[in-house]
Amino acid sequence: MILDIKVIPGAKKNSFKEESGRVKVHLTAPALDGRANAALVAFLATHFDVRSSHIEIIKGLRSRNKVVSINDV
Repeated sequence: MILDIKVIPGAKKNSFKEESGRVKVHLTAPALDGRANAALVAFLATHFDVRSSHIEIIKGLRSRNKVVSINDV
């Protein structure tokens, strides 16, 4: 599965929302030193009940707009 995700770091709580064909993920982790990317992978692994190793950020490592691949869903 390929997801187009907009990440909002520094939120009060982690959440997953689908809005008009796009996914918004609010994360409590700050956007410093890759913490938000690591938190995104961990959050998506929990949300979709897959291992973290099955999730890959394909595009947007330094951007809020990301393309993520999730295998074994």
